[in-house]
Amino acid sequence: MIEDTKDRPPATGERDPAAGGGGKRVNLPTWDDVWVGPLGHLAEERERLGAMEWAHFSVTPLAATVGAELDGIDLTAELSDDAIAEVRAALHAYKVIFFRDQPLTPEQHTAFAKRFGELEIHPFIPSNTGVPELVRFSKNAEIGGYENGWHHDVTWREVPSMGAILHAIDVPATGGDTLFADMYAAYDGLSPEVKERIDGLTAEHDFMRTFGGSLDDEQKAEMRKKYPLAHHPVVIRHHATGKKLLYVNRFFTNRIVELDDAESHELLGHLCDQAHTLEYQCRFRWEKDSVAFWDNRAVQHYASSDYWPDVRVMERASIIGIRPAA
Repeated sequence: MIEDTKDRPPATGERDPAAGGGGKRVNLPTWDDVWVGPLGHLAEERERLGAMEWAHFSVTPLAATVGAELDGIDLTAELSDDAIAEVRAALHAYKVIFFRDQPLTPEQHTAFAKRFGELEIHPFIPSNTGVPELVRFSKNAEIGGYENGWHHDVTWREVPSMGAILHAIDVPATGGDTLFADMYAAYDGLSPEVKERIDGLTAEHDFMRTFGGSLDDEQKAEMRKKYPLAHHPVVIRHHATGKKLLYVNRFFTNRIVELDDAESHELLGHLCDQAHTLEYQCRFRWEKDSVAFWDNRAVQHYASSDYWPDVRVMERASIIGIRPAA
């Protein structure tokens, strides 16, 4: 929750200007939307994560509440049920987990992903891997990267993916990082007034916003029949953790159903902007055979498109989830 501290004692030049502010946020004069200072609501989650212990791998956190590298586990091997259960627990705890030096074959990649559920086949992105459930993203001078916006994957499905596992096949010497934003922290940081305002609201999600431009009218009609407009709560409760999180994004969310267009646009803008808060984010620098496994509900992601015209090749397996609910 953001608190105003306009009554904070003025700076005297004899001490830090922030003295006396504690863990409170401060609004910069003349800029209503600019706040500075500690995001104190992250402390409890950061402390919880710091106290966790793991039997099958070691953990290096990347940020306060989101992201961790797991070391000492081999994803190319057939892992025990106990090891898989602990990987799942780490995923729910850190929201996105990373592994280095994992030279997965397409078959090993999908075999690992299937330990967490049935895999989906993406209707708009061809796999080019020989394995239908494995999508290849191959970027080069002819094919640029257009995933550089904050989003959850496939929220236009009635049942969006639970998570995704991305394997780096070929990466540029610089650039091409992926960023992840904690949507629990984004919800928790909202003011009480905004939380009350969005309680019970419904968002409309649509594949046309991102994929419609590549379809002709006949294809649009065919895909619309297969994938009608999806409606999900603006705030959902995670099926595994029981915690609330924001579930709207600019790639796929059209509007808030209960509001008029102007109010919907204003509120969606404010909610989607929460992913931009740096303190809610982690950033992962890819190397060949790095792997990222993210919880597609708990985080949004952003693939930095700063490497064109260099080559970046990634392969992704996505795991079918359950219908989001409040």
